[in-house]
Amino acid sequence: MRVDPNSCTGCGLCVPYCPMGAISLVGVAIIDQDECVECGVCLRAEVCLSDALIYEVASWPRSVRATFSNPLTEHKETRIPGRGTEEMKTNDVTGRFKLGWVGLGVELGRPGIGTRFQDVNRVAQVLAKVGVQFEPRNPVTCLMVDTGTGKINPEVLNEKVLSAIIECTFPLEQTPEVMRTLKEVSQEIDTVCSVDFITRLEPDGEVPTERILSEIGAPYSINGKNNVGLGRPLAKG
Repeated sequence: MRVDPNSCTGCGLCVPYCPMGAISLVGVAIIDQDECVECGVCLRAEVCLSDALIYEVASWPRSVRATFSNPLTEHKETRIPGRGTEEMKTNDVTGRFKLGWVGLGVELGRPGIGTRFQDVNRVAQVLAKVGVQFEPRNPVTCLMVDTGTGKINPEVLNEKVLSAIIECTFPLEQTPEVMRTLKEVSQEIDTVCSVDFITRLEPDGEVPTERILSEIGAPYSINGKNNVGLGRPLAKG
C-alpha cells in the first residue's frame, strides 16, 4: 500500500484501521513500508475521503505479504486465499489425520504484532529435526527450499505478514518431544505463537493428546468441530 501525497488531506481517518500500526501522520499519511503487511484493511475500510490510498501488486519477494495477510489474495500454489492453510479442523471431511498420528498447527503472529519469515523459518527447522512431516498443500511448506530440513527460501526471510501457520504430522508418541522443542524455540522468536493439536478420538471417546498433555503439564483447551453435511466425508471409521 502507498499514499498519494497530492491527494491526502491528512485527516487521519485511515490511521486506526491499520492492524500493524504502520500508518502515521506527518502532515499527510505515511505508510511504513517495512511494517506494512499489504493486508489491504485500510483500503477496504473505505474511510479515505480523497481516495489517496493506492494498492499496487508487489513483486517478489514482497508479494508474499499480501498472499498471507490479505484474505482476498490467493496463493498460486494452493489456490487458497489469505494464509491459505488446508482446513485442519474438519478431519471428518478431509480424513488427513489417522489414528495414532497427530496433526500440528503452529501459528506465528497476530494482528498488532505480525511475524517475519525468519521466525517461521526458525520454528520449521527445529520441527524438522524431530522428524515431522510437513503438509504439502500448506503455503509455508510451499516456501521451503528443503522440506527435509524445513528451510524456507532465504529471499522471503525478512518479509512480514499478519500471521503464518506451519502444518505437519507426527506419531502420537512424539508429542512430548515436539512440545519440548516448541517450548524451547518459543524463547528465540520475536512474535506470539499458538499451537493446535488435531487427533482422531479413540474408540472409547478418549482424546489421545489430552492424556499426554496432562502428563507433561502443558495447558490446553479441548475443542471440537463437526461436519454439518457441507463437505463430502473422506474419513473412514
